[in-house]
Amino acid sequence: MMVRSLLIACFLFFMGNIAMMAQDFDYVGAKKCKMCHNKPATGAQYKIWSEGPHANAMASLKGEEASDPKCLKCHSTAATANPDLIAGLKADEGVSCESCHGAGGSYFPNAVMKDREKSIEKGLIVPTEQTCTKCHNDESPTFKGFNYEEYLKKIAHPNPAKE
Repeated sequence: MMVRSLLIACFLFFMGNIAMMAQDFDYVGAKKCKMCHNKPATGAQYKIWSEGPHANAMASLKGEEASDPKCLKCHSTAATANPDLIAGLKADEGVSCESCHGAGGSYFPNAVMKDREKSIEKGLIVPTEQTCTKCHNDESPTFKGFNYEEYLKKIAHPNPAKE
């Protein structure tokens, strides 16, 4: 009986730790990012994004493509996000900040964003070529090749205050 109780207690402790490690972060939407990432002194990242191809990815879809899951998986962050985790994300945002940088619900507060390691712990993704090639690949009917370094320059939105 004692062994059985001990085994059950160990199992519950183990499962509790797994549940705590499997974190899901809320998607807050580009407007939350804009609060801090729209100032010219820090790079105006929101402005750069909003005028670029990612923010306008939904506009490039024609007719039935705009509701086709095969298209939406790359043209809209909201289309593939868990609906239970969407706090402020809108479908018309296209490929939002959170497609590349991860759901921001836990890392967007300025107190967290000031600490890169804490931000990463709270869900911030530092995009790599693999982040981009999840969509920029030969599964796309309009794919014409993808040069990571070349395209990275086209969407660059650095923060000069941190360089």
